[in-house]
Order: sequence, then structure tokens, then C-alpha cells
Amino acid sequence: MIRYDPFSLRLSSPLGTAAGRITDRKGFVVRVEADGHRGVGEAAPLPGWTESYDDCEAALADAAAPNGDDAPAPDDPAAGVDVATPAARHGVELARADALARAADESLAAWLADGSPAGSVPVNATVGDASIEASAAATREAVDAGYEAVKVKIGARKVGEDEERLRAVREAAGDGVELRADANGGLDASAAERLVGVAADLDFAYVEQPRPASDLAGNAALRDRGIDIALDESIAAVGIDAVLERDAADVVVCKPMALGGPVRTRDLARRAAADGVEGVVTTTIDGAVARTGALHVAAALPDVPACGLATGERLESDLAADPAPVEDGRMVVPSGPGLAGAAFDPLRREGGLPDSE
Repeated sequence: MIRYDPFSLRLSSPLGTAAGRITDRKGFVVRVEADGHRGVGEAAPLPGWTESYDDCEAALADAAAPNGDDAPAPDDPAAGVDVATPAARHGVELARADALARAADESLAAWLADGSPAGSVPVNATVGDASIEASAAATREAVDAGYEAVKVKIGARKVGEDEERLRAVREAAGDGVELRADANGGLDASAAERLVGVAADLDFAYVEQPRPASDLAGNAALRDRGIDIALDESIAAVGIDAVLERDAADVVVCKPMALGGPVRTRDLARRAAADGVEGVVTTTIDGAVARTGALHVAAALPDVPACGLATGERLESDLAADPAPVEDGRMVVPSGPGLAGAAFDPLRREGGLPDSE
């Protein structure tokens, strides 16, 4: 049985996407019955990353139709999940995984892991596009709050200004803080060469998506320069097979909401690791259900680095109280059965959405 209800969460500030600026995160709370338990998931499409809202709703409707999901495998949330689009599939697979982990009396991380999962996951702070002074101030604020990893957005300004921003962020961070830069595919070849070189000189850990998603050759050419190259948008655009075959990345950024669910994301990260490519788990600015699911995926991976999960503050309202708030730059993984024990029980019930939807 698959059921779903729409929600809309106001963002604290507009989010720029490939499809334009958005002020709300709209999606669906998904409920699935499996192995005698009800699980909850979240399907929040983000145009430019996944399907549209209308296509997500249509995919959920198809999956919920009679005979659309009659015989799910009792022990595998990926088997029997016939959902056409990634965000919708994520909602269904996460809900089913939640139900099966609850039936096994395990946390979702323990259910996903090959061995014992991490009890907490380090997370990075994100410094958005801002002036040189504001970027440095935001970095100092993050470090003071206990973050040991900070990611700064680049690519929206002139290359010289971004170079100075990288220098200011390094000075503000001081020693012992891992720094990352994220261009979201927005750099031309010349700017990418220059900023990757600067970031390497400043001992940044990696530059994320310096060249456009489809330009695997351009991204691959930036490797082996004293700094790692991470790919994010490329994973959704061309697939992990192409990225690995072209040796285009040292790190892959895995968004369960764009990849079709927690099991798919775990398997993708494992495959990348087998090729010597590190996996980092992030969100697409999601509600508490999807963020918690992504945290469990990260905890199920061995030796996971800081992940991009500290995004709850981007929402003015949420689906539920956050069961895993950021404290001193880490998120503690809920240990109760499924996603977070009873924390999401109201959402598992019909009509259980908060009044702020």
C-alpha cells in the first residue's frame, strides 16, 4: 500500500536552481506498508535536479494505483519499487526501508550498513555567494559553531573576486578546518584552471563540479593537481557509470533524493569506493524526513567524510521536529527503529501533516 499527501515548506531565503529561484520546497509525504509496519518517506522534487512537481505526483499516483505495487519483496525496499522518477522513487524507497528497519527493530543506518554504522556524522557548513568580507565572516561563524569542514560557493562572480574570497576564507578558517569550494558547474575552462590552482595552493580538500555536468573530459583534466575534484551534478546528468569510466572524479557527491532512494545511494557510494572514489552524502534542501534518511545513508558508509546535511536552517517550517540537529559540527544518528523511532509517528498516520504545511 502506498499513500501520499502534499506539503509545502517555506524557505528562509530563496534558492537558486537551474530552473530559476524557488521560495518553497513542495513535495509529498509518502507512507508505505511493508512487513506489517508502516514507514514514512519524503518525495520533494527539485526541478533542474529531478522531475517536476507534476511529474512526481503522477509517478506516485501510478505507484499507488491498484496492482501498481501489489507484491513488494519483504526484505528489499529496492525490489518491487516500480516508480518512474527519482524524487518519487526516493519517497517510496525511503518509506519502505523505514518500515522494514522498524520490523527488524534496527535503525535505518544499521539496516543499511555492512557492519556497525557510525553513531554520528560530521557535516560541513556552507558559505554562499557573498562579498569577500561576508564570506570570511560566515566562515569564522561556522568555525566558532564547531564545524570542522566548510564549503564555499564560487562561480557567480568574476574570477579575481572568487580568488580573493578563497584566500579570505582560508585565513578566516585557520588550521585544522577542511575547506571545499563548489562551482556548481559554472566555471569556463580558464576560470576553472585558475581557481582549482588557487584552491590547491590554499590547501582546500576539493573543488566540486568546476565544469558543467556533461563535460566529463573537462572535469577529468583538472584532476591530479594537488587537489581533489568532486562531481555532483554530473552524477544525475550522465550517471555514475560514465563518471567512473572516464576517471572524472576523486569524490562523488550523492544526493539520495536525486538518485532514487537510500538503497540506491548506498550502492552507488559502495561502487564508487570500490574504484577508489570517495562518497559524500548531501541533501537538496529537504524536510526532516529526507534529511534524516540521508543521515542514515551517510552513517552506513565506512569512514564517511563530512557530509552536506546541515540544511535544516534553510527552512522556515518543517515536517516535524528535527531528531538529529547539528551540534558542534556533527549530527548524531537516531538509534531508534527505522528513521528515528517514534519521532515521525504523526507523519505515518493519515492526515498527520503539521499545520504549517
